[in-house]
Amino acid sequence: MTNIVNHWIGGKSAEGVSGTYGPVTNPATGEVTTKVAFATADEVDAAVATAKEAYLSWGQSSLAQRTSILFKFRALLDEHRDEIAALITAEHGKVHSDALGEVARGLEIVDLACGITVQLKGELSTQVATRVDVASIRQPLGVVAGITPFNFPAMVPLWMFPLAIACGNTFVLKPSEKDPSAAVKLAELLSEAGLPDGVFNVVHGDKVAVDRLLEHPDVKAVSFVGSTPIARYIHTTASAHGKRVQALGGAKNHMLVLPDADLDAAADAAVSAAYGSAGERCMAISAVVAVGAIGDELVEKIRERAEKIKIGPGDDPASEMGPLITKAHRDKVASYVEGAAAEGCEVVLDGTGYTVDGYEDGHWIGLSLLDRVPTTAKAYEDEIFGPVLCVLRAETYEEGVALINASPFGNGTAIFTRDGGAARRFQLEIEAGMVGVNVPIPVPVGYHSFGGWKDSLFGDHHIYGNDGTHFYTRGKVVTTRWPDPADAPAGVDLGFPRNH
Repeated sequence: MTNIVNHWIGGKSAEGVSGTYGPVTNPATGEVTTKVAFATADEVDAAVATAKEAYLSWGQSSLAQRTSILFKFRALLDEHRDEIAALITAEHGKVHSDALGEVARGLEIVDLACGITVQLKGELSTQVATRVDVASIRQPLGVVAGITPFNFPAMVPLWMFPLAIACGNTFVLKPSEKDPSAAVKLAELLSEAGLPDGVFNVVHGDKVAVDRLLEHPDVKAVSFVGSTPIARYIHTTASAHGKRVQALGGAKNHMLVLPDADLDAAADAAVSAAYGSAGERCMAISAVVAVGAIGDELVEKIRERAEKIKIGPGDDPASEMGPLITKAHRDKVASYVEGAAAEGCEVVLDGTGYTVDGYEDGHWIGLSLLDRVPTTAKAYEDEIFGPVLCVLRAETYEEGVALINASPFGNGTAIFTRDGGAARRFQLEIEAGMVGVNVPIPVPVGYHSFGGWKDSLFGDHHIYGNDGTHFYTRGKVVTTRWPDPADAPAGVDLGFPRNH
């Protein structure tokens, strides 16, 4: 019997009433294992109304109450991390160790939310004029929404709602319909931790649910992570309806390898960053730019390592890379490799024919490596979101930087070098929001914010860190003048001496 994933509204499971369901597939077998209810606009309205009602008390709750609940949630999340990772593997396909890492990265933001008292401290200036003080404070927005992608079904929601809730907002999450179970499990753990009913809600669905959240007058802010075209749509639509928006889009992350770099370390980094999580992450390195005469040697080292990667079901401890999320996505990724030679690429590794014995119906693809890729090739221009690594050649550092800066994306980038001066120049000259120096995937820790530039971010705020706190609150300035008690009218004596 196929499982059904329902919505979570008002602190309990809410059965879908639309009669419309989406399939959830085990990517390793190709089997539909679960159905997820798709919300109507009315069901989204019900979730928002529940969140709005809960905000009346939650928005006035003490910081001590909020953080106490979040500390309990953190303990439960840690206790159930293996169970959550298993749900991720079953619906997304990533190997169990990758799924555990995802939960661990989400826990970092819960840690940050548990310490929100420091982030929400205001400022006070006294005696700005005679008996006049000015205070700056931050207050919650109300009902906020998160729309999250399939590639990190636990981590990305955890990048959003713990901070939003800690700041005093209530939350409506619309997770990916491809792997929805982790989101519901998080909701259950929040309820077990004592979060009041209605503070956190989950609605599943497609464009109908998304559009209603973007248009709903009671939703004050929208957080999104996904592809660039959808991020642009989310930003444009939600902004037109007067909402605050942070919409993180796609990427084409480059790794610049200088001639003085440790090529073994660079090759190790390229393989892990390009093929980890089957390349289905916005911080994957998908383009290596080899500078000078090192290109052939670097490509050979990458090839040697890539050929040893063990591909198999995510629940097999021997597997280092799992399948892709859907057959349609697998076929799209394969199309970039199949058309690469005609566009001038040298196909060093072609993973399009890969299968796993006993799992022939799974969404399998092997590792692909393309060398001497022209910047006009589709494999270079598009965010492939799969295990395909492009290698480009540059004669000089300046040529490599110019190539990277010409990309419309500006999410993350890295440089591999032993030269501190070159690394320092790169940090300042490169047009990207996150930079790694001999670090291939420069995802910031929880107390620094995550986000890119150019077509990788729409909106003014990055996610989590200080930007996250500012996004989920708004500032207020209070100017106060009080009369001195000594100036009280005659007949009132508070024991203060009269000044004459």
